[in-house]
Amino acid sequence: MSVKCVVHPQTQKRYCLGCNPPLPRGLKLRLNNYVLPDLPAPPTDVDWSPYSLAALAEVYLNDSEGDCVIAGNGHVEGVLTANATHGAPVLFSGTQINALYSAIGGYVPGDPATDVGCDPETALNYLKHQGFLPGASDPRKIAGWLALDGADITQIQQAIYLFENVGFAVYLPDAWIDPPPSESGFVWDVNGAPDPANGHYFIGFGYNGQGIQISTWGLVGTFTYAACETYPTMVDDGAVYTLISHDALNRAKQKAPSGLDWAQLEADFEAMGATS
Repeated sequence: MSVKCVVHPQTQKRYCLGCNPPLPRGLKLRLNNYVLPDLPAPPTDVDWSPYSLAALAEVYLNDSEGDCVIAGNGHVEGVLTANATHGAPVLFSGTQINALYSAIGGYVPGDPATDVGCDPETALNYLKHQGFLPGASDPRKIAGWLALDGADITQIQQAIYLFENVGFAVYLPDAWIDPPPSESGFVWDVNGAPDPANGHYFIGFGYNGQGIQISTWGLVGTFTYAACETYPTMVDDGAVYTLISHDALNRAKQKAPSGLDWAQLEADFEAMGATS
């Protein structure tokens, strides 16, 4: 079945979904297995967007295809590279985005029957072993990824502070896409039951007193803490992840040098292969 898309009744903008339930493939590493007693409380407010607004504004074809998992990870790479360079985020072309969607989700451009979305763990494993640009001189492989406890707001804040991103695999309630957001500044709060027909992947790049600051469809908004504790339920402990680049790993070690078992984390990433 092709992915679900909706059209905003006033703006006529199109929004597509496309996140399928995670398919566990091998070992899954979890953040809470590496936390040490010296990990400090997360800061009150964090915002990793100032250098990466150009990347977050990219829709990455998610207005015409069910590539939200690919688009979300593209946004993460934009945030991480922008912070590493102080303002030069990696931006992907439509051809590069479609190449990832084809490799990970089996999409054949021009064939709507193959536009069926993909699952986040398959995508994250692909980015670790093949990278964002497979075959390039620098394929941009990630160091690894960690699963988070979707009901643990402090852990999600820690991941955003340390690694500068989280990714949410969520069944959206119908109210959030009927109508969908038309501009930045939208707020997703608890509003009805999650609908399994509305699987969507979006990223968090910061947080404040109101909730997690998120990006999707080229817009930025707020995912309230109440909603965060309610909707990431595609798997028993919530489908929330943090993607970890090599640069972000080095920055995280400087932020909390004795907060995580860094040596074990890097050893586990190495054991999973393709770390460079």
